[in-house]
Amino acid sequence: MREAVIVDAVRTPVGKGKPGGALSGLHPVDLHAHAIRALLERTGIDPAAVEDVISGAVGQIGEQSGNTARWAALSAGLPESVPAVTVDRQCGSSQQAISFAAQGVLSAAYDVVIASGVESMSRIPIGSQTAGRSIFGDGIAERYPEGLVPQGVSAELIADKWNLSRARLDTFAAESHHRAAAAWADGRFDGEVAPLAGLTRDESVRPSTSVEVLAGLKPAFRADVWERRFPQLDWRVTAGNSSPVNDGAAAVLITSSETASRLGLRPRARIHTTAVVGDDPLFMLTGVIPATEKVLGKAGLSLSDIDAFEVNEAFASVVLAWQAETGADLAKVNVNGGATAIGHPLGASGARLMTTLLSVLEQTGGRYGLQTMCEAGGLANATIIERL
Repeated sequence: MREAVIVDAVRTPVGKGKPGGALSGLHPVDLHAHAIRALLERTGIDPAAVEDVISGAVGQIGEQSGNTARWAALSAGLPESVPAVTVDRQCGSSQQAISFAAQGVLSAAYDVVIASGVESMSRIPIGSQTAGRSIFGDGIAERYPEGLVPQGVSAELIADKWNLSRARLDTFAAESHHRAAAAWADGRFDGEVAPLAGLTRDESVRPSTSVEVLAGLKPAFRADVWERRFPQLDWRVTAGNSSPVNDGAAAVLITSSETASRLGLRPRARIHTTAVVGDDPLFMLTGVIPATEKVLGKAGLSLSDIDAFEVNEAFASVVLAWQAETGADLAKVNVNGGATAIGHPLGASGARLMTTLLSVLEQTGGRYGLQTMCEAGGLANATIIERL
């Protein structure tokens, strides 16, 4: 029986996604190419052996458009004969790229494939691709006559439904920064990051962040239109307990186990099970809950079998609601910090989380790791890997 294995994974440090950020001077193609090039160098694989590059990107406009994966692959030095494709499952785009790559290997469509992702939010601001126009059309307006809402409002609805106080959100966010800062101080990120443009560490991590500092921030998504529609909300979500905007890229080399053996490559993990779900598009970000249930069911595993979790911290309320429903031990969740601190370069985050999950399993000696991400539109991916 064929197996899809991860030979290696690498990411850039995550930069602040604004003008003047450490990576803001890099074209998204060059940012992306750096991660792919670093992956090729680390594994020593013949670039001509790569059969496809499947990449995630969310803002597919301007410098990040035109099948940006193809240009990153060529910029990284892959032969012209190697194809590439860019996928969009919103924040889970590169996690979906990993799933597509694994499915291709399992079906024998591929023996060697790179899954990757990129987002330069300093150059392609979030929402640029809509150009201020509605993405929904008449059918969605008829199906959801009260209207859908921005993600920040969804995060507020989640905080309200699960009774997550402002103090709880801020405490979780501060802990994310402290964990990430400790991981950098202890060298736990050193093996997964390929520095560039003078940046050697994640730029958004704030070691001195405290609950008291975060408590001084104003709600980020409060507005008259939403207060009228949702008078019950206390408005607890701030820039401090949400992920920042960021620049970054990551890449993962996936092969069959037979191919890895033939090429003399030592796999780090097996892709055990993947799943994707749809959920309520109003709450939008709660898909991680059914996605976790689905992937565990498909895998024949229980929550107690999982040694490490990477749950994307788009908003603190998302992870805390997920924890409340699953009962997961937060000591095993985002051990080296999460996106609140490290950052959330949208199209790159799925591959970034996978890169970090591999590190955590190896650092802790764990066997199974589970990664899940909420995604716009009420979607979520979940992936279980087994350390080898």
